Amino acid sequence: MVRPTLRHVFAAGFMGLALAACSPSVDTRGNLADKDRLQQIQPGVSTRDDVAAVLGTPSTMGTFDPNTWYYIGARTEKTAFFRPDTVERKIVVVKFDEAGTVADVHQLDQNAGQEVELVERTTPTAGRDLNFIEQMLGNVGRFSGGNGGFRQPGVPRR
Repeated sequence: MVRPTLRHVFAAGFMGLALAACSPSVDTRGNLADKDRLQQIQPGVSTRDDVAAVLGTPSTMGTFDPNTWYYIGARTEKTAFFRPDTVERKIVVVKFDEAGTVADVHQLDQNAGQEVELVERTTPTAGRDLNFIEQMLGNVGRFSGGNGGFRQPGVPRR
């Protein structure tokens, strides 16, 4: 019978940690509504209360149309120290008529989105940049003399 040494125990522990670090961690954010719950919502029949009971409160409502509810959800996977990859992204759009009855339900997936190019620039501020010496010399003479600018309680200012 081979008796495991301390080296074997550490090697097995290290291999277990390495394998655990390589397995992706899955995060679900928002509301990823499944097909079963979406089938419970019937246009022309379901009301706002029915939708809220089935899907919960919406992620957001339409800015200019409060009769449009959006349920936004995403599932990401992250392996070790790499950036997370979006595996699934879904937006469910529920539109209501003026009476509060569901008029339309449809889904948007990852392919419906557009890539937005970010602009990297800085906004200039008023004034000018001072170096360290200019900042130090600029403060000379700004402080009142005597007592380091402190006042004793009860003593009037001169």
